Amino acid sequence: MAYFCPVNPTVIFEDNHLLGINKPAGWLVQGDRTGDATLIDWGKTYLKEKYEKPGAVFLHPAHRLDRPVSGAVLFARTDKALSRLTTMFREKQVTKTYLALVLREPSQASGELCHYLWKDEQRNVVKALARPFQDAKESITRYETIGKRGDYWHLRVFPLTGRPHQIRVQLAAWGCPIAGDLKYGAPSALPDASIGLHSWCMELLHPVRKEAIRMEAALPDKVWWEGLEC
Repeated sequence: MAYFCPVNPTVIFEDNHLLGINKPAGWLVQGDRTGDATLIDWGKTYLKEKYEKPGAVFLHPAHRLDRPVSGAVLFARTDKALSRLTTMFREKQVTKTYLALVLREPSQASGELCHYLWKDEQRNVVKALARPFQDAKESITRYETIGKRGDYWHLRVFPLTGRPHQIRVQLAAWGCPIAGDLKYGAPSALPDASIGLHSWCMELLHPVRKEAIRMEAALPDKVWWEGLEC
């Protein structure tokens, strides 16, 4: 899959312990065998240049976004923040809201999806199962239908667990594949190889200051997102 990444990331939250970045679709969060540019490298360069740091810059992602997905990614700038964020994500103390464009109208305007997800590591594909299965992990996602514009239905999506490809595979298994997501049922790609999934908002207590913070990532400037109400 060829990705086009003409848009640079933008900083949406920053203090001494955290860095929040709005990731354009197509950017890797961490490096892989392609050797393509990563959000970590971009963030380290940003911090190094802004603060004129002479040595190595500490920056570590607290979670992941798939390459074709856009939106908010939270990084730790200190060991203390990373340790506490890791616990917070594991214990579901971070509220994440995504926006999705799907190709079919949901059968119910809102609800909760529950599957058991099993990942084929060799093919990097996840399967959604209706019942418990060996090595499969329970996955729960809530959704609300916002409306319809053009060819897509707009959903607000709340993943209650944090499984690989969770939203993508659960919506596909439910009969509502995400626009452009060839891996999980979309019949055709979007022009830039992105998919209609955006990490829009993240809410949590600051891991060090213990203050409530909310990060919002602006929607991509793409024709298929026009008219979407958050």
